[in-house]
Amino acid sequence: MSGPSAASREPIRHRQQLIDSIASGSKPKSAWRIGTEHEKFGFRLDDLRPLSWEGEQGIGALLEGLTRFGWQRVSENGKLIALSRDGASVTLEPAGQLELSGAPLETIHQTCVEINTHLREVKSVADGMGVGFLGMGFQPKWRREDMPWMPKGRYAIMRRYMPTVGNLGLDMMTRTCTVQVNLDFADEADMVRKFRTSLALQPIATALFADSPFTEGKLNGYLSYRSHIWTDTDPDRTGMLDFVFDESFGFERYVDYLLDVPMYF
Repeated sequence: MSGPSAASREPIRHRQQLIDSIASGSKPKSAWRIGTEHEKFGFRLDDLRPLSWEGEQGIGALLEGLTRFGWQRVSENGKLIALSRDGASVTLEPAGQLELSGAPLETIHQTCVEINTHLREVKSVADGMGVGFLGMGFQPKWRREDMPWMPKGRYAIMRRYMPTVGNLGLDMMTRTCTVQVNLDFADEADMVRKFRTSLALQPIATALFADSPFTEGKLNGYLSYRSHIWTDTDPDRTGMLDFVFDESFGFERYVDYLLDVPMYF
């Protein structure tokens, strides 16, 4: 999940406003960019426990330490919850998973430089705190009850809502990590092509990068337990979107789908 957005304060009164908002993202190929998101689990080196927000080994202290590299603080109710720099942000997932929400970049080579710079900065701070980081799809050791919660208002809302629509939503929030990519599109037809291609490739990507075979220190019978989590999280917001492959799919059909999804509150 990315950091705070600069959303318009104009009220949404008509369906067409949402359609126009998506359509406004169309760009010429020369302006296309790649935006990646990279998450990882933090843990204390002495006992392997996950990082709470508080304390000298807390994720709040780690964020503060990263400000030495020019990151700007983002706070909520007096708590440091994110950082921003040059179009990128460092944010926290519900249980303190550390996420780099990368800046829009022109090439995958720039993305490679960005993520490796981020990892070097994180390691520089973490080494002095007795903290390490692990990139896996699912927390391999600790129970749901062992995971901390970050001081972000929207996570409190999600924490209450998730158990009402699925059995594994809280695990998705607190015990999973991911890598994501955001792509630009030229027009509606290009958006449709990219949407369909990404959905069709998703099972292959899941298989290629499966790395969550452990739950609470034991084999769980899955190569990607993280993907299993999504089968029992929230049926209104997850799963393969079959309608994307219909001939009628486009900006309008996607907005209609979004409007049919129940609100959290």
